[in-house]
Amino acid sequence: MMVEKQEGQRGTLPTGIFAATLTPETKDLAVDHVALADHCGWLLGNGCDGIAVFGTTGEATSFSAKERMDALETLVKNRIPANRLLVGTGCCALPDTVLLTRHAMDLGVGGVLVLPPFYYKGVDDNGVYDAYARVVQQLSDTRLEMYLYHFPQMTGVPLDRDLISRLTTAYPDTIVGIKDSGGDFGHMKMIRQSFPGLRVFPGTEIFLLDLLEMGGAGCISATINVTSRLAAEIHNRWQTDDVRELQQRLTLIRQTFDEFPLIAALKHVMAEHTGSDGWRNVRPPISPLDREQIQRLERALGSISFSVG
Repeated sequence: MMVEKQEGQRGTLPTGIFAATLTPETKDLAVDHVALADHCGWLLGNGCDGIAVFGTTGEATSFSAKERMDALETLVKNRIPANRLLVGTGCCALPDTVLLTRHAMDLGVGGVLVLPPFYYKGVDDNGVYDAYARVVQQLSDTRLEMYLYHFPQMTGVPLDRDLISRLTTAYPDTIVGIKDSGGDFGHMKMIRQSFPGLRVFPGTEIFLLDLLEMGGAGCISATINVTSRLAAEIHNRWQTDDVRELQQRLTLIRQTFDEFPLIAALKHVMAEHTGSDGWRNVRPPISPLDREQIQRLERALGSISFSVG
């Protein structure tokens, strides 16, 4: 499937509330293109300013480059606005990152979210800097708007102040933001204070209000798949109303989900919400929730009167 390229355009991403979208799968564990487009449309109609596609929550590393490109093309073909998509393109192999990034740019996406190469651990900042720099240099395209992806629990490759400083100094018009999924508010605060021109998105709703009050850009989170309206209400009202109780509610929901395997738990909830068992499908090595986990999850969500949205 081919989609007409949108050359010469810089599809700047909006700020605000982003779901790190789940990737629905068929019974054969292929991308369910129809369900993905429907879900992205639902998210944009229910509070999301944008959608992060093929990040951690989207099981990106479990899909081939071709599968990821086909899915992105299908989303654009199905009228999901490309400039509201933040596309995960970071891979271990540099050519794969370049391929996915160029493809996303040619479709006019709002930005790309790039993990550092994550297989080798204990690498120094020079190697990580070189990996990012080579992507920028090989693409050599003024349309490129890159968001760094700090998730050391998963990658084993943290992005520290010195590395971020080197990258933003070398490529000030290209490195425009960061998703911080490290869970350390001190790290997010440091980035926000040290790099005032950088868009900083926490990777959990727990820090949404705190970071907004510091000039943060919004939030990119897995659980926004099911909390989009509540998160959007906080984002839209925080400057004029007292939204601390809403934030406490949002935090409680996130903390409840954090007690379970997150992707499988969210997919179970989506299956219940949509009535489609296909939502329970996950690619190995992730497993669906077992019966005992489902029972515990449903009790936990019932105890906080949770409903999707």
